[in-house]
Amino acid sequence: MLVPIKDIKIKKRVRKDLGNLEDLKDSLRTYGLLNPITLNSKYELIAGERRLSAAKLLGWTSINANIVDNLSEIDQLEMEIEENNQRKEFTDAELMEGYKRLQKLRNPGFFYRIYLFFKHLFQKIADFFKGKNN
Repeated sequence: MLVPIKDIKIKKRVRKDLGNLEDLKDSLRTYGLLNPITLNSKYELIAGERRLSAAKLLGWTSINANIVDNLSEIDQLEMEIEENNQRKEFTDAELMEGYKRLQKLRNPGFFYRIYLFFKHLFQKIADFFKGKNN
């Protein structure tokens, strides 16, 4: 649900230091909000303060949010802690493998480019004949 940022209330939070938001701002600018923030039905923030703060710094006026209802104060605090505690960073090996795959996709080899060309060509031919038979 798209929520006006001005309507979101931030109550007492566990996290005191939001850290550097520049990388998060770059991500939001490039890819948009990949994971909505979480609010209760009163639009009080439960999870996503860093995302919300980065969006504000970018001048966004609204943000996607999941609204959860009928949660006790205990449930809300547990959700805030859980959301921030259950992240697992990539290992160095996982990160290196991801960047290698990305590099290959960005710079495909000669034979892979030929394969993609013919795949695209055959798809166009198939689409042409499907259109003629319909």
